[in-house]
Amino acid sequence: MRLSIRQIALVLSGLLISAHAMASNAGWRQITIPGSASDAAPITVALYYPTQAPARSIAMGPFTVRVAIQGPPEAAVKGLIVLSHGTGGTELVHSSLAEALAQSGYLVAALRHPGDNWQDRSLLQQSAGRYFTVRPQQVSRVIDALLGDAEWSGRIARDAKGPRVGAAGHSAGGYTVLALAGGQPDLPLMTSHCDGHRAEDPIFCSMGQVSQSAASSVVPVIPSLIDTRVRAVVAMAPVGVIFSAQSLSGIRIPTAIYEAEQDRFLVPRFHAEWIARNMPGAEMHRVANAWHFAFMDTPGMPIPSEDGDIGANPPGFNRQAYLDQLKRELPLFFDNAFR
Repeated sequence: MRLSIRQIALVLSGLLISAHAMASNAGWRQITIPGSASDAAPITVALYYPTQAPARSIAMGPFTVRVAIQGPPEAAVKGLIVLSHGTGGTELVHSSLAEALAQSGYLVAALRHPGDNWQDRSLLQQSAGRYFTVRPQQVSRVIDALLGDAEWSGRIARDAKGPRVGAAGHSAGGYTVLALAGGQPDLPLMTSHCDGHRAEDPIFCSMGQVSQSAASSVVPVIPSLIDTRVRAVVAMAPVGVIFSAQSLSGIRIPTAIYEAEQDRFLVPRFHAEWIARNMPGAEMHRVANAWHFAFMDTPGMPIPSEDGDIGANPPGFNRQAYLDQLKRELPLFFDNAFR
């Protein structure tokens, strides 16, 4: 029997899907992307990927991961997903989501943003223009490195549009992935917002030197940070007020916005809802009775923030149950986006 090209393609596709379905565990290894000749700092990245090696629970600081350290990766992955944490975070704060994506067949690169992590907040002390420019550029450097890496580039699925690359981020990480999608940061928007709504959005408008420098008389114009290799994004409780409405309306790639209904860190009507109002094509998910940190793994010890302990939840909110739901939704979103 002679098979048509279409039939052969379907068979090969089915074999690839079957291979992904067999991968029940997440492998884990850490890499460092060297700094450039300019002042770009090295980037620490945790890689999560599908593997057949047995996983075990391992405490890493205040977080626990369930992975196979240095487990051999599968020969092919569905795509590359870059994961961007929020201000002062780490590459481990969304480990359960990264593990779920890896178990579903994706290579996940969770970076530790230089200058904006739990050990180093120096980027916040610099200008607002630099802060909102550098973060997306760091993600693009991670994409550069992995697409150019001999071990990983051949494993990442491609189609007629090129490598399948997506991005997900929380809080400042939500801003970061939306900037890569085409959202244009406009610093005067932040200045006018905090001039008029500081009392209603107090945490955002009091965040270190970023908000102060945005109010200075000399406001730099931030160039476009779009990375056309990024073909789908998920923004969880994102910084939103900084984006121009026109740029949000122009985003054409699949986008999911998650809003924490009781978010006090980034008040939804100024951030997540502002984005959704100006992106008619975006999926909007409102998480009932959730605070800002609902999208992060629960740490094993109290960790203070500008809005209290990041492990705390409103009465009646079950963070683990919600994360279990999100662990199903995110792989499905990216599967549909790349289909």
